[in-house]
Amino acid sequence: MSQPTAQPVELTPRHAPPPAVDNAPPARSKVTGALAALACAACCTLPLLIAAGVLTGAGAAIARNALIAIAAVLATAALGMWWLHRRRSAGSAAAARGGCADGNCAC
Repeated sequence: MSQPTAQPVELTPRHAPPPAVDNAPPARSKVTGALAALACAACCTLPLLIAAGVLTGAGAAIARNALIAIAAVLATAALGMWWLHRRRSAGSAAAARGGCADGNCAC
């Protein structure tokens, strides 16, 4: 005589997997980072422009200071936008999991 098989007991309840945190940089951060790299590359071409006679020494000094400042501001802005994007993504993922209401505050 055949007997029915017992159903396995599920120890943990089934839950949908929590939404993943988006760690990739957003497009605006990539563009800003590329512009910072372009400003840095333009700074490296200044000696060639001086040798070609396009810029004088004083003009190159002013351009160098401006390009370094622009590259620093753009790089800082790109990193800030990436940080803000990750923070918002983590916050929305925590809200989708139930946030801090269940006592598991991972935000």
